[in-house]
Amino acid sequence: MNDLTRIPCVLMRGGTSRGPFFLASDLPADPAARDEVLIAAMGAGHELQVDGIGGGHPLTSKVAIVGPSKRPGADVDYLFAQVDVKSRSVDTSPNCGNMISGVGPFAIESAIVAAAEGRTTVRIFNVNTGKLVEASVATPNRAVTYDGDTAIDGVPGRAAAVYLTFLDAVGSKTGHLLPSGNPVDRIDGVDVTLVDAAMPLMLVRAADLGKTCRETPAELEADRAFMTRLEALRIEAGHRMGIPDAADRVIPKPCLVAPPADGNAVLAVRYFTPHQCHKTVAITGSVALGMACVTPGTLAAEIAGPIELPVTLAFEHPAGQIEARLERREGLPYPVASLVRTTRRLFEGAVLVKHSAMRLTQAA
Repeated sequence: MNDLTRIPCVLMRGGTSRGPFFLASDLPADPAARDEVLIAAMGAGHELQVDGIGGGHPLTSKVAIVGPSKRPGADVDYLFAQVDVKSRSVDTSPNCGNMISGVGPFAIESAIVAAAEGRTTVRIFNVNTGKLVEASVATPNRAVTYDGDTAIDGVPGRAAAVYLTFLDAVGSKTGHLLPSGNPVDRIDGVDVTLVDAAMPLMLVRAADLGKTCRETPAELEADRAFMTRLEALRIEAGHRMGIPDAADRVIPKPCLVAPPADGNAVLAVRYFTPHQCHKTVAITGSVALGMACVTPGTLAAEIAGPIELPVTLAFEHPAGQIEARLERREGLPYPVASLVRTTRRLFEGAVLVKHSAMRLTQAA
């Protein structure tokens, strides 16, 4: 294997996403060289990612990079990378809350964090956004367990619960909850709410684009005129949020909102990644939706109605529902958001990366 580089990794499901977890020390420190390794490892540039370990979909073409943190109050640093399926590109601008559910267990089993009896709290610094997230991991007998009785929509079976608390989600990329300064803006004749909490989102009433939030992801993606218009709105929203290169990035994420069918939920949503409709809703997107619901004047608050904290909010998505808990915490200016996820360690070993593949960009 003289023409292959062997890189240790663990393939994990995190919430409704999946991808390899790497120790930061096992990857190149230089971002450009690191991205080339990820592109080659995942097989980016082919719709099936047949020459790599990616799953041929944005939700299964994600990477977590984890290492010890030197930052006060944090145990580990976590860098998320979204590897594009069809193009040879990597975007490290957003966080991924589903993948972050695997960070705590991975850090404990990698001996970065010592396990406590019962449950272990891992304080995670998300490098992408500069924000802290607390993960509470089940560790009976001081060992990570993946078995449990918690079910989440979009994932078969049951598993051990991972409790995630986003301590300082507001302004993840823009520095502001409402980056434009307005609860509602108007773009090309369409009302939108631009909100940034864990993830920058553009919220649009589904009805304003001729939709209902009852459509399947396939139905929405098949409407090319709709997808083209949504992308045009997203790019302009990016400009107004201070993200001028939104066309080349996966943020802001567009999200349709509508009244729910189930009275237990506050919103029906269709969340985009951004060029495909999510099968559920991203965890970071759920945080932003929750913050929008409790912010007067937003499109989400208009549909959800009056809300008092603390509160647990349910959002309908194509596979069921997801809940976000919002409550005040002393000393913090905005509510903290908590969600429940599950995770599983799927495969451990090494990914083999061709030297020639890693040199493609340099040769181009």
